[in-house]
Amino acid sequence: MALSTSLRSVASKVVNKFGGDVTFRRIVTGAYNASTGTVVENSTDTGIKGVLEDVSKREVSDLVQAGDKRLIIAAQDLNGTVPTTADKVVISGRVLQIIRVDTIEQDNQPITYELILRD
Repeated sequence: MALSTSLRSVASKVVNKFGGDVTFRRIVTGAYNASTGTVVENSTDTGIKGVLEDVSKREVSDLVQAGDKRLIIAAQDLNGTVPTTADKVVISGRVLQIIRVDTIEQDNQPITYELILRD
């Protein structure tokens, strides 16, 4: 068994044990509707666990603002889906936009995703 496989499994177990319920909402841009002039968005929700915390003051920059949140999720729990800034996360009924995605990897396999979220 490769080290990355073991790390993915351990990350999933730890996040599921200590994390809270979140919904990962995959947003896919659909077809353009010429009559309304809009692009239809399709979404798929996946219930997972994640560890949520505030960003620290030293992390505030041009991209990260005070009040943003950090969510750590196990890559294994997303079944091959890679989060993007087009996706959203729903926590306690609040829909949060993904501002940044950082991937922790081993042997080019994602172990966890660290998402910076904003209202």
